Amino acid sequence: MERMEPEEIAQALAEVAGSVIRSLVDRRGMSFTTASTLGRLEREGPVRLTALAAAEGVAQPSMTQLVQRLESQGLATRVSDPDDGRVTLVAVTDLGRQVLAERRREREARLVSLLATLSEDERAALGAAMETAVPLVRRMLHEPARPGDLQR
Repeated sequence: MERMEPEEIAQALAEVAGSVIRSLVDRRGMSFTTASTLGRLEREGPVRLTALAAAEGVAQPSMTQLVQRLESQGLATRVSDPDDGRVTLVAVTDLGRQVLAERRREREARLVSLLATLSEDERAALGAAMETAVPLVRRMLHEPARPGDLQR
């Protein structure tokens, strides 16, 4: 197998990430942004709508509409801030947690099914690649982009 240059590895990693995200999006009506928002609420707890919009990279009016849809589906609710009763926070509901858990189970089952089609050597190679890629991606998520880094 030919050794890949760093630029080729970066392109391949970006392509794989984008393809995985697109293929794992629930085709039954939950957008990536919806799932991401619910996941963030589950991980981080109740948050102000403005902070949620900023964290998800969407405009506040769009997040307001999304939260209203989540509320109407019983997946999210608004709660009072325990530190400041004048402030309203958005929180995931138990139903929202159940929906996220089911989506994760379905995603994992699909991936396990696909991985079963690989040879033992291919699975070993992919496992070794993941041992390198996962810490790199985690570092990328936690380290801010530096001036001079190329953005695509």
